[in-house]
Amino acid sequence: MARSAIINVMVQAAMKAGRSLARDFGEVQNLQVSLKGPGDYVSQADRRAEEIVHQELSRARPGYAFLMEERGVVEGGDDQHRWIVDPLDGTTNFLHGIPIFGVSIALERQGQIVAGVIYNPAMDELYTAERGGGAFFNDRRMRVAARRELTDSVIGTGIPHLGRGHHGQALLDLRHIMGEVSGIRRMGAVALDLAYVAAGRMDGFWEDGLQPWDMAAGLLMVREAGGFATDRSGGQKIFETGNVVAGNELIHRALLKQLQKASKRD
Repeated sequence: MARSAIINVMVQAAMKAGRSLARDFGEVQNLQVSLKGPGDYVSQADRRAEEIVHQELSRARPGYAFLMEERGVVEGGDDQHRWIVDPLDGTTNFLHGIPIFGVSIALERQGQIVAGVIYNPAMDELYTAERGGGAFFNDRRMRVAARRELTDSVIGTGIPHLGRGHHGQALLDLRHIMGEVSGIRRMGAVALDLAYVAAGRMDGFWEDGLQPWDMAAGLLMVREAGGFATDRSGGQKIFETGNVVAGNELIHRALLKQLQKASKRD
């Protein structure tokens, strides 16, 4: 597969940051960890990875703005382009020695996500997508799974923990979905959850309380792999609402139906 210049830039940044994370992952017991909030840890590894991504992307495309998990908004001279970066998606997994984490980078042009890269260095798995150009896993084209019924499907989600709200709604969601599906998975890294949907590893995914950097690259991958991704109402205010529902056309529709029932608090 011949990658575009912009994807090459993003892959280089993600893999360089990933190599740094892989080294730190091997020394995870020795990391100095600061507490940002209950259940939400920030490590030296996280900050190092973000600095690498920032340096690499700034060198390749001077002037592009940034939205990053740790630094927040970094203005640039180019008001048409913005990088959306999560340098370590799955921080809690990382700190517990669970090899499900990754670097997520998306490029937003005039308000639309046009390119995305997600890299899991522990498993050396690279996911890429470009608007109109398809989605790829280690350079093989990805397609969402073709299952048609929830009863045959494995669905990913997130479960709110200490310091996060919406516990009651999450339990209602689970009640309405777990009895309809073949299995539910909680991976602990939203970017990889969405990449797994794009790759057909999971049939669908939903979660609330998310940030743009959690989802931006993965949303593009799902869509470029032939899937659908919306907010819980079926609309496109995903970043505004912080919730997402994803899957192929039929599974996405079935998940929306169950989640809308759960939202009625019957």
